[in-house]
Amino acid sequence: MLQAIIDYHLDDENHWVARLACGHFQHVRHQPPFINRPWVLQQSTRNAKLGQKLNCIKCENGAAADFKPT
Repeated sequence: MLQAIIDYHLDDENHWVARLACGHFQHVRHQPPFINRPWVLQQSTRNAKLGQKLNCIKCENGAAADFKPT
């Protein structure tokens, strides 16, 4: 299910995590050559992705929310 990115935070291992409009978290790592997301490395390029929709597997699986969206 597609959900919009509303914010980001760093996890305990300094990987970027997207906060989705549905209340779930989703990692948006940049780990070449396996995952190529250089846009997560700078605040300006992360901010440009706000509102972009990601496929939320947690929604598809009926998982409880990770946080309460405001």
